[in-house]
Amino acid sequence: MCGRYTTPPDSEALRRRFRVDEVREPTRALYNVAPQTEVPVVVAQGGRRILGNVRWGLIPRDAKSLKAGPHPINARAETVASSRLFREPFERRRCLVVADSFFEWTPGEGGKRPFRIQLASGEPFAMAGLWDGWRDPAAALDAPWLKSCTIVTTEANALVAKLHDRMPVILAREAEDVWLDSTAGPELLLPLLRPYP
Repeated sequence: MCGRYTTPPDSEALRRRFRVDEVREPTRALYNVAPQTEVPVVVAQGGRRILGNVRWGLIPRDAKSLKAGPHPINARAETVASSRLFREPFERRRCLVVADSFFEWTPGEGGKRPFRIQLASGEPFAMAGLWDGWRDPAAALDAPWLKSCTIVTTEANALVAKLHDRMPVILAREAEDVWLDSTAGPELLLPLLRPYP
């Protein structure tokens, strides 16, 4: 599971790290990202990589209102290709959710104890994400779209399993291009959804 995470502070560093062609909105450091927060993601459009902010917690395109239905922050890798909620975003609207760590909690004396998990190098990484756009059906046809995302999770690796049985799918650098490739099918995408070593 991924319920809280942190993001790097520097849009320019993110531009270089994720080979971004356009920054739509500047990013800022977030040290305890919570659901419904605007978070930085990278999407591919027309062969270009774009860095922008979307709301964390997927709002399905066909939702009748913002209050209708769940707004999941996580999508299970095992069902992402078949779930009614995630199937279309998995096929058409994948993104890189930018982070530099995530948190898990374990029970302890006096309450839960947080553990911050990051790469050994400390550098930013991409979590496999899905995004969607929603527009209030009661609004005018030219009303703006509200973009939102969810993070794909998988079984935990040996290190994280000491804290939780799930973890976000952290994509290897060479897998990021495949994840953003709009022509990639399930045969290429599903093998990427594994625990990071």
